[in-house]
Amino acid sequence: MRTGEPLPAVGEVLAALATGVWHWDTSTGLVTVDAEAARLLGLPAEGTVLTEAQTRARLHPVDWNEITGVVQLAVAEGTLAEVRIRIMDEHGRIIRVVRSRSKPSFDPLKKAYELIGTLQEVTEPAPGTSAGRTAVTGDWRRSREAFLLDAGRALAEARSTEEVLRVAAGLSMPGFSPDGLAVFGVEGDRLTIIGHHGQRPGDEMPFLHMPLETDYPAAEVVRTGRAVYLSSVEQYKQRYPLTWPLAQQFGRHSWAFLPLTVAGRTMGAWMAAFAYPVAFTPDERSVLTTVARMLAQALSRAGAAETQRELTDGLQRSMLPRLGPEIPGMTLAARYIPTGGGLQVGGDWYDMIPLPGGSPSDGGRFALVIGDVQGHDVRAAGLMGQLRIALRAYAAEGHRPDAVLSRASRFFAAIAPSDDDPSDLRFATCLYVEVDPATGVLEAARAGHLDPAIRLADGTVILRATAGGPPLGVDPDSDYPTTRLLLEPGEAMMLCTDGLLETGGHDLDTGWQRVRRILEGHDAGLEELADSLVQAVHGPSSHHTTGRLSDRREDDIALLLLCRHGAGRLGPAAPARPRTRRTMLTVAQAEPERIAVARQQLRELLHDWASADQVDSAVLLVSEMLTNVLVHTDTDALLVAEVSSGPAGRRMRIEVSDTGDDLPHKRRPGEMASSGRGLLLIELLADTWGVSPRGEGKSIWFELCEQE
Repeated sequence: MRTGEPLPAVGEVLAALATGVWHWDTSTGLVTVDAEAARLLGLPAEGTVLTEAQTRARLHPVDWNEITGVVQLAVAEGTLAEVRIRIMDEHGRIIRVVRSRSKPSFDPLKKAYELIGTLQEVTEPAPGTSAGRTAVTGDWRRSREAFLLDAGRALAEARSTEEVLRVAAGLSMPGFSPDGLAVFGVEGDRLTIIGHHGQRPGDEMPFLHMPLETDYPAAEVVRTGRAVYLSSVEQYKQRYPLTWPLAQQFGRHSWAFLPLTVAGRTMGAWMAAFAYPVAFTPDERSVLTTVARMLAQALSRAGAAETQRELTDGLQRSMLPRLGPEIPGMTLAARYIPTGGGLQVGGDWYDMIPLPGGSPSDGGRFALVIGDVQGHDVRAAGLMGQLRIALRAYAAEGHRPDAVLSRASRFFAAIAPSDDDPSDLRFATCLYVEVDPATGVLEAARAGHLDPAIRLADGTVILRATAGGPPLGVDPDSDYPTTRLLLEPGEAMMLCTDGLLETGGHDLDTGWQRVRRILEGHDAGLEELADSLVQAVHGPSSHHTTGRLSDRREDDIALLLLCRHGAGRLGPAAPARPRTRRTMLTVAQAEPERIAVARQQLRELLHDWASADQVDSAVLLVSEMLTNVLVHTDTDALLVAEVSSGPAGRRMRIEVSDTGDDLPHKRRPGEMASSGRGLLLIELLADTWGVSPRGEGKSIWFELCEQE
């Protein structure tokens, strides 16, 4: 070119220098290349537009991942993105190595990168030489540091040996990634395989129980505590001729064997095998050594945690009972799920206790117990074991439910204080239910525990309010009144600890609504219902449907389900779904506070009633009727509430009975009168009502038809 002549076009200069130009826009996912860049990518030498998938198919997968990291670093630091890329043909062979230099930019609105750069072929050093696979960019080391940070975090979060091995198998090291991994352990004087990846099942058999004196790289690493790097097949054959036939079958070209050392003790070895020759430069050895140290720490933590979990889980389950033989006319199911964090041992428990007078398999009475000792540690488990034994002893002596809990409270108060820390007082909640299989009668005593839930024969679920006292150990002289319930044919009872409700960040209210939906929507057997409850609360789905509490409470779960065979949907060979639901409650003269319990129980029974106004009216009338019995008679009141379905729709019938002889009558109270309006309210709000004399006493009733 003579002086004064115009300069040639940039494209001509680049073509003369065998340099291609490319443009990549991640918002469109398209890569535009000129003719030279297309030739370097192994395509026909003509300008073309490729998709990201088509471009990625031409590049080594490790290099594609590296490009992403280098681009992000270049944008953050405002520098050029420079990286060495291996170009692959259709058969996965490397046809050339190119160097890419680009100036990336980031569009915050599109949240996309745009890159314009060049491609130029470079000479790749011979595999296995000291210059092999040397980075050409200053960001290469930063990329490796970022990888080590991510790898360290992932390994630190792994809680089991299986998780550690899965994380190790998924590590994509910048610039070089093994396609085969193996972790060796030591048992006595022999080598073992803890886990492997990249090999077929059974390929590890020749390496199992290999003596440490064997001429094998992993055995030498364990013996000496020093790493072994083999950059080529020739090196492997020369150094370990006896065991080379074992490694030859895998078709690898380079190997790194590194010691797994914890607290100065070599606990095993880690093998990283490569399908292509690797030089193992100082940088690459540094990365492998760091990963091996983190892997050793992670395996040590996981092994200790698994040993502890196995010990504590075995301790916990050894304290839990077997449910025993089948019970005529009833089905029983139970579950215990330890919490996912910390010690997998705590104070939750359940029990089934045969009572004097006959075996449950012959229709004899038995007791169901469920409870929770405060705390989630070994001491809580120990106290739970002692309390469970004491409850069984008191029940075997033939005591009633109230006496069993009273004695248990005094016993627990005596053993709960800690000798090391007198202020470390513990308490325990408990629900004790005595069951008569022949009649379905349940006698329950409660010590600060959750009320039982009853699933009626038509699938409706309500909470059965039971009288109770404080948790065991709080007041040794407390009384625990007994509540009598009736489990009708086809009905089921659920007893649980608060872990079933509060797991996943729920409180007792939102947790109960979640469990109630499962109970009412289930149509299979009792065992399947138990599994559904645990899965819905403790399974993976709970991590996506958490409650409103930010602390995400996690706790043990103890669950007992009892079903009385009959017309319900849970019993064996159940007939058509019943069309009536019913609840009963006794309000004694000395317990006027149970009127509030009756109101709540009625709302539970009518939770799906279409008209909220009718529910409010029914609750008001029930409150009025029960109050009249307590005020105007000397007897107890019996509330019976029933919802039935018919061709004309659903109808509720509420009846309150007492043993008094005086029949109620309508009065005309004055403006300032404080009573006398009960029958007027019933006449005003009810569709039909009446007063029925009985052999002993009377009953007053009303009915409401459901309004849409």
